[in-house]
Amino acid sequence: MNPDSPSVFLFVGLGNPGRRYRLNRHNIGFMVLDALAKEIGVSFTRHQAQALITDGRLEGARLALAKPQTFMNLAGPSAAGMARFYRIPSSSIVVVFDDLDLDPGMIRLRSSGGSGGHRGMESVIAAMGEDSIPRLRLGIGRPPGRMDPADYVLEDFGEQELEPIQAGIDRAVACLHEFVRNGVEHAMTKFNPAPG
Repeated sequence: MNPDSPSVFLFVGLGNPGRRYRLNRHNIGFMVLDALAKEIGVSFTRHQAQALITDGRLEGARLALAKPQTFMNLAGPSAAGMARFYRIPSSSIVVVFDDLDLDPGMIRLRSSGGSGGHRGMESVIAAMGEDSIPRLRLGIGRPPGRMDPADYVLEDFGEQELEPIQAGIDRAVACLHEFVRNGVEHAMTKFNPAPG
């Protein structure tokens, strides 16, 4: 880890709580945090600030992981509560969520900006009172034909999507490692271009 890096980070995955939503496209933020938690050997066993949480270490730094258990559009107060509890500045937070405008498997990290129409991120920005919050978007692709995007995101991933989605999750976990190790700019440069 870069000696100038912060020593505590918070990663917030966005999704909807409960088994019926577990494999929905909208829950890919939860899936990324589950993959990272498994990699570092921790489990989501505690509740705090309306979130399932766990903590561990990543790249030598302390790391808190949170999956808000409100519904997606109300995730902001939970994320802001975690940030206050851990006294983590927004620059050391990453919010992870789905993006309809990226192909399955693609990821994009940004250091700040608007919500891009994503209601969960909109809620986080409103609750934090700023938009300088790093966010990692994972592509889920556009709905077919004239299907309503609101219905599409609440469907489970199809069989043909599983391979690119898993590749995207793996890439997102690697990007989060890089974020902790070398900061947002390095992680953006390394992971925002399309793989291969």
